[in-house]
Amino acid sequence: MAKFEYAPAPESRAVVDLAPSYGLFINGEFTESQGGSAFKTVNPATEEVLSEVTDASAADVDRAVVAARRAHNGVWGRMSGADRGKYLFRIARILQERAREFAVLETLDNGKPIKESRDVDVPLAAAHFFYHAGWADKLEYAGLGTNPRAHGVVGQVIPWNFPLLMLAWKIAPALATGNTVVLKPAETTPLTALLFADVVQQADLPPGVVNIVTGAGATGQAIVDHPDIDKLAFTGSTGVGKMIARSIAGTRKKATLELGGKAANIIFEDAAIDQAVEGIVNGIFFNQGHVCCAGSRLLVQENIAEDVERRLKRRLQTLRVGDPLDKNTDVGAINSKAQLSRITELTAAGEAEGAQRWDNGCELPAKGFWFRPTVFTGVSQTHRIAQEEIFGPVLSVLTFRTPQEAVAKANNTPYGLSAGVWTEKGSRILWMADQLRAGVVWANTFNKFDPTSPFGGYKESGYGREGGRHGLSAYVTTESNG
Repeated sequence: MAKFEYAPAPESRAVVDLAPSYGLFINGEFTESQGGSAFKTVNPATEEVLSEVTDASAADVDRAVVAARRAHNGVWGRMSGADRGKYLFRIARILQERAREFAVLETLDNGKPIKESRDVDVPLAAAHFFYHAGWADKLEYAGLGTNPRAHGVVGQVIPWNFPLLMLAWKIAPALATGNTVVLKPAETTPLTALLFADVVQQADLPPGVVNIVTGAGATGQAIVDHPDIDKLAFTGSTGVGKMIARSIAGTRKKATLELGGKAANIIFEDAAIDQAVEGIVNGIFFNQGHVCCAGSRLLVQENIAEDVERRLKRRLQTLRVGDPLDKNTDVGAINSKAQLSRITELTAAGEAEGAQRWDNGCELPAKGFWFRPTVFTGVSQTHRIAQEEIFGPVLSVLTFRTPQEAVAKANNTPYGLSAGVWTEKGSRILWMADQLRAGVVWANTFNKFDPTSPFGGYKESGYGREGGRHGLSAYVTTESNG
């Protein structure tokens, strides 16, 4: 398939005003660190330094927790749900008004295409605040139990793949239910969280309700270990999630963990194949494959495997890889040099184990961190690329003959976050959804999200749900659940 050639359509950076350095956002204002150091955050598409960010110390985390506790006891925990909802509505509207600024900054700091930041990340982030604002004064009708009330101070640690959206997933339900927050963004993508602090000030949120401390693993561990944190919410790798679970074992702390995934995207012979191919592309190449629920394993019914593979490769040759700020770009930059190294290591292992590698052969920019959309065929269930989370634009293709075999292969993974089923038979969709050990099962689509729908996994994909009425339950304690 010939690729249409378009003139470059770059989004302007002028809308973003970056400071040369940032402090910590504690008790409603930016403040210098007490004993912390600093690190640089870079644009993964160009390797240019964007700004210098504070690496918060344990003393900084303590100050943030103290501010959050004071705000909860003095203001936020006492406030009516209707009044809390007004603040959340205000935040949602400000995010909409400043959408272009947030989209450009997210793309600069993360490397994802501007059309994804613009059309997915920022609108969904605002939608989460709108949705949870509506629940703030209706918690007793949410089916959460008798007399739902806030835990108190919530520590939240978010990943680098959807920095602003993950912030919204965490902060919106916490505030709606009356909790206050200490949030740590990922060290490679802190800038939209720091810009969100400006939104907090613009919305006149009471000081200490939202605190943002930047840093690396030690900062996150200080939040996990702090004795005055009541509940933890973490999205990230399974390895770190296990460390958190061990750290809080035997304590009073509650936790929700949304961890890794190795989702199966299952294509039956009666599927609308061109539609399925679009779902495959969206499932694994959206956000460069930096998606915990990415459809990184393609299970295709054996008698259509060659046709699907042919059409998929044809489609991948039309994908544009390059400048994330260009509105024509489909696949942006890998978020960091470390992540690129992991992707490279696992794809080399796939070749070494005998799988056949194919990529679209596109030209890559000279600077930055890049990886071509890649497909492996001839993959075995025992291959590392079929078992380990690559977290990049890499698809492993396996085949099956019967629905039972598809279920067995799909469930043969330590993860259980998501799955996709493509077929025209509604009865088969329902049967597959019942059999698959996945927290989310998409039918004839993939990677579709909505704040009204709960999201979470089984097994090593973590526990608890985020979003929807079910997601509220993690942020409250009731007379019926203790």
